Amino acid sequence: MSFVTTPFGQTKDGKAVQKITMTNSHGHRVSVMNWGALLLEVEVPDRLGNLANVNMVFDSLDRYLEPHPGFGSSIGRFCNRIGLAKFDIDGETYQVTVNHGKHCLHGGKENFSHKWWDADLFTGKDDQGRDEIGVRFSLLSPDGDEGFPGEVTAGAEYRWNDDNELTVIYSATTTKPTHVNLTNHAYWNLAGIAPGDGGASSVHDHVLLLHCNETLDVDEDLIPTGSTSGVEGTPFDFLHPEMIGKRIDQLPATKGYDHCYVVAGEPGKLRPAASVLEPNSGRTLEIETTQPGMQLYTGNHLGGNDSSAGHKSHEAFCLETQHYPDACNHPNFKSTLLRPGDTLKETTIHRFGVDKD
Repeated sequence: MSFVTTPFGQTKDGKAVQKITMTNSHGHRVSVMNWGALLLEVEVPDRLGNLANVNMVFDSLDRYLEPHPGFGSSIGRFCNRIGLAKFDIDGETYQVTVNHGKHCLHGGKENFSHKWWDADLFTGKDDQGRDEIGVRFSLLSPDGDEGFPGEVTAGAEYRWNDDNELTVIYSATTTKPTHVNLTNHAYWNLAGIAPGDGGASSVHDHVLLLHCNETLDVDEDLIPTGSTSGVEGTPFDFLHPEMIGKRIDQLPATKGYDHCYVVAGEPGKLRPAASVLEPNSGRTLEIETTQPGMQLYTGNHLGGNDSSAGHKSHEAFCLETQHYPDACNHPNFKSTLLRPGDTLKETTIHRFGVDKD
């Protein structure tokens, strides 16, 4: 296993950004960078052994410095939506940035995806004694950042091994009670994404299985109401392997999937969340997580403009493991409240493989 670190440009205030490529002993690669603690290329083989990148990326730092769809970004302080961009803690109301209609999306205008993170490289062994290499990013978010209370120290860790397992670990501590909800916003297409703008096909034929019996009910702005509904027999039913595109046209209001699923099993315990097969290449992706929820998003708003790298809607899917959106306003949801002395830690494993059939 090896690391290669290369310059990837400079931020607007002159800070150097590094691209770090981790290569396992099979020659399969994962690249990350310290702007946005961001996941770049994930190059894994198809059934013939041909490598291709399966995560949407830009080809230059400049495009990551501007507003963009969140390709591979570490999202925080609070991923997904906060209704009316406010919440109460211990009787005090906090107003955070309004950047999505009348709501807050993904933590505000300059969320963690538009921050420079410190980076440390490491080698070691995982819990099963297997060799792995990794990059540990850290960020200090000041008290009042986008309206959120408390100085938060956030961590984003990427680990890569010879079994083509990409483990992403998010962590956080705080100096004041605050709400934190962290996720990675990778846009996957297991058929492979050609370099340059565009270069991706529809994900309608990807076959998806979700270990999720329920979704969160939402209003017209996709803000959770606080209740859940069973998926069986609905367009949200992926309890058995099904093509992503089979029922996608039954969701005209959202132009596709943009919904949070309840991951079966006990939150805090690593457990299966999803598996995906791309039939033509044979590439597979299995996801396990400690998080309580997972947002399925089918790139409904990718529009072929500069901020989408020429991609069109439904040319990628996201499986964003997370706490429930707007959990800060729903006491019946698993809490996102982080207090001084406590540590948030959530783990998600992405296991890439090949179906030989």
